[in-house]
Amino acid sequence: MKRRSFIAGSMAAIAAPGLVGRVRAQPVFGGQLPIPPLMEVGEESGNRLDAIEGTHAFIEGEQAQTLGWSQDHLGPTLRMRRGRTARLTIGNRLESEITSHWHGLHVPGWLDGGPQSLIASGRNIEQALDIDQPAGTFWYHSHPHGRTGDQVYRGLAGLLLIEDDRADTSVLPSAYGVDDIPLIIQDKAFTRRGNLQYDDGGMAAMQGFRGDRIAVNGALEPVAHVPQGLVRFRLLNASNARVYVLSFDDGRRFHQIASDAGLLPAPVSRSQLQLAPAERAEILVDFSNGAEARLVSQDVPVQMMGGMMGGGMMGGGSDLEVLKVVVGGSRPATVSELPQEFSGAYLPVFGEPVRRREFRLNMMMGMGMMRAMFGGRPTFGINGQAYDMGRIDQQLRRGETEIWEISADMMSHPFHVHGTSFQVLTQNGISVDFAETGMKDVVWIENSAEILVRFDHPATPEAPYMYHCHILEHEDSGMMGQFTVS
Repeated sequence: MKRRSFIAGSMAAIAAPGLVGRVRAQPVFGGQLPIPPLMEVGEESGNRLDAIEGTHAFIEGEQAQTLGWSQDHLGPTLRMRRGRTARLTIGNRLESEITSHWHGLHVPGWLDGGPQSLIASGRNIEQALDIDQPAGTFWYHSHPHGRTGDQVYRGLAGLLLIEDDRADTSVLPSAYGVDDIPLIIQDKAFTRRGNLQYDDGGMAAMQGFRGDRIAVNGALEPVAHVPQGLVRFRLLNASNARVYVLSFDDGRRFHQIASDAGLLPAPVSRSQLQLAPAERAEILVDFSNGAEARLVSQDVPVQMMGGMMGGGMMGGGSDLEVLKVVVGGSRPATVSELPQEFSGAYLPVFGEPVRRREFRLNMMMGMGMMRAMFGGRPTFGINGQAYDMGRIDQQLRRGETEIWEISADMMSHPFHVHGTSFQVLTQNGISVDFAETGMKDVVWIENSAEILVRFDHPATPEAPYMYHCHILEHEDSGMMGQFTVS
């Protein structure tokens, strides 16, 4: 029996694929889409984020215990500007340690917020982030080793936007919350009393935790009221493990205008869009005809990831409700014509690669399968080694371009690299068109991929960068490495 088939069969025999918990109380559906408050973060002091405990009503009449950044659940949208310093005070009002990882930002290792940069309970840290990268949609979340999955799932995450005065963005919708709308997409599971349910052991750790309800900005299947015209959605897959294949139920096409690290060279017409955990995309949708629509996602079974059942990611499955869109907001759309190209697109600037590195994502090292079968957390790794905070796995030099080849066995993984953005060269041996993907910081590894990467900021042994699977249960179980840049 092939190894992949054995794993798929084992998972199906031990647990229902991917889902933990079922809603027993009446869920709250169809409410107004919440818009996270916008925080302008500049050089002045007083910009503060505190990790706090809170309660949040996902379910009618029930209050779930949650975490958030300066609010009960999730955090404000931070807006920073290229060429300026963003000063922040990060406070920890929880009993457990946290970090503040700036996912996608090009900052030195000691500002990156990886597992080495722990913030103890009751402590504050001051950070000054020098922003020098193109406009884009990024995010921030806590990143302590072994607890990232639980903390992000419960709400320690938020969007981060970079604006760039060098780019002509006047051709794009830009009224935040009106025709420029953030969508933080997460899946949730609930207990009978409406509290959040989370499991990072056994098969939940093997497959990655997946809930059976979809929340957007903290609300289950909400309604967005949008103006008649072009609307910009900033999409973030902030789920621990679920991959979304997004489309509109009426079959309408839309245009992708940005990916992880910023604008594409020109809009790309699509009928559906795949987002793996931690990936972002910006899309323009035309609502000028006034017709409402539903944003839905295919419910892709876990065993299909990586082609275990021969179907790949884009096949089958019933639709999950994500968001209902109703046309007729109180303010008009600011843009009516689709732009043909973007002057501020993030174009790759790499020298010739000087070396090649290989990274193999390993499932179930040692007694990992036995631990998973009996409800424990399995051990994963990269290149045969589970993550060790005291070990530096790679040493790189600033300004040198490299090719990284990443491969996966048993199932697919979203692979994230801290401290930079990269170009995807190939996936499964097939060349990737840069115009379709743009610059990235997460790449989907179905079997193998090659990326072109360079680092322009330092990272020391005391505060290294990370590379890891962004299925958070895999990361927490050891599928992560760390590296220095000097």
